[in-house]
Amino acid sequence: MAHVGVTVNGAFFERDVEPRQLLCHFLRESLGLTGTHIGCDTSQCGACTILVDGRPIKSCTMLAVQADGRQLLTIEGLARDGALHPLQEGFWQRHGLQCGFCTPGMIMTAYGLLQDTPSPTEDEIRSGLEGTLCRCTGYHNIVRAVQYAAERMTSEASEPTRGAVHTPVSVQPVAAVAAD
Repeated sequence: MAHVGVTVNGAFFERDVEPRQLLCHFLRESLGLTGTHIGCDTSQCGACTILVDGRPIKSCTMLAVQADGRQLLTIEGLARDGALHPLQEGFWQRHGLQCGFCTPGMIMTAYGLLQDTPSPTEDEIRSGLEGTLCRCTGYHNIVRAVQYAAERMTSEASEPTRGAVHTPVSVQPVAAVAAD
């Protein structure tokens, strides 16, 4: 067994894990955070995408032991004080989901995109979402949902009392997330 300590959605957790346990399984089984979906276990679909040190990562490609000491943000950590994050609201308002299975990974991927590119073009959104698959939609409404969120997040950033509501806790961007 290996011992890991991670900060997830602003809260610190320590657990003993099998050295071969994938991060997605650690989140779901050890921490009970079932919003991170497992669609393929081969890094093809992106349903398991979370943020690790501020960067989108497919959690089926990382071992739990590699996350030791890192900051993780999952779909459960986006909403604040009972208010949906603008991306969650956008997927609701612009019908960016159908069955919902890919939605957490899609939202977390889009969140990473909007951190780097606050006002993306349609082409930048489509490019930024590559590698996160939706088997139900033609992506049109997903793009609309991300555009909705970008507009909301930009306007909220200019309103200090509202913009702080959707700022993730304890997540700092880094140049790259690579296993040591």
